[in-house]
Amino acid sequence: MNHHTEAQQVSCVRNRLPTGPVQQLFLAAILLLSWSSTARACNIPVFRYALERWNTDQTEIIVFSAGALTNEESLFVSQLQQKSAAAGGPSNSRVIPVAVTDGKTETEQQLWESLRQSHEQLPLPFVVARSRTGRNRIVNHWNASLRETMQSGLLHTSPARREIVKRVLAGDAVVWLVLQPDTDAASKAAATACSMMLQEQCRVLSRKLELPDGIGLPGSELYSEVPLLLQFSVLEVSGKDPAERYLVEQLAGFQQQAWDSGQPLVVPVFGRGRVLEVIPAADMSPQLMQELSSFLCGACSCQVKEQNPGFDLLLDTPWNSLLFGDETQPPPPADGQKQQSRPQLVPIPSGRRQ
Repeated sequence: MNHHTEAQQVSCVRNRLPTGPVQQLFLAAILLLSWSSTARACNIPVFRYALERWNTDQTEIIVFSAGALTNEESLFVSQLQQKSAAAGGPSNSRVIPVAVTDGKTETEQQLWESLRQSHEQLPLPFVVARSRTGRNRIVNHWNASLRETMQSGLLHTSPARREIVKRVLAGDAVVWLVLQPDTDAASKAAATACSMMLQEQCRVLSRKLELPDGIGLPGSELYSEVPLLLQFSVLEVSGKDPAERYLVEQLAGFQQQAWDSGQPLVVPVFGRGRVLEVIPAADMSPQLMQELSSFLCGACSCQVKEQNPGFDLLLDTPWNSLLFGDETQPPPPADGQKQQSRPQLVPIPSGRRQ
């Protein structure tokens, strides 16, 4: 079995789970699987393996309607469809129009019934966006009328998400989002203090952490020219920014009680826009940040992606084109050598950050 093929969607996870508080976040989410003793060792950091070898999960955008859409509505839905991966577009989404008066699949019928039960009045057309989290759990994170959705934009892009992509492609191992409630002076002060702590730890971790040994050896090849760096950054996002409404609602939904109480949220993002966890700022500490970063930057063992924690953001990004120059995942090199044409970008041969 070749564990570098796309179809198998394998991932890298460290042989040792992080210890301390982070266990409470991830012990239940990470199921360690045995791997064939004949498989080649993989020493690529988790964040880089995810960037080069994981395809993003698709977000389903379901549009319920009871009749013909207006011209404006039809144009909006068509734009969503054209951008979707299902239509060959760059967005990791699939648009599913559903006429409520016609036959629906069992899944669509269950979703429709749950919407009717949870809404006193269900304005049609109505949009639901849902995505897959770790271990194949489906989470609905956008419920709004089509008109309200249109006012929020095309869902799959925003300034913050474009900035995440820019930083990852520049070599950031992890982008630490800080969602700011901006509800009162106390929440603003908490967000500022959290951001300052994260920024300081970004500087500390870039010096303290080490890359695994063996990068570039057979089974641990690098495929893109993105610099392999132990580099981290902080990105602040206002919860009141209308351009970020979709992103904020998706992330805040995982810690709704903390968010509603005015707590900032910390969101580590890596790879192709994969969120590791959504963490209330009150639970964040330098120790937890180090453990999460060590997990994402450490040497790996091979596992299926679906058994890993986290979920993928909805993005308008042609990852394969940006990473490899076309839309096909590169095959493993036959000679076991790196396909990276600029090896000087990788701080090796020692395998350690200098």
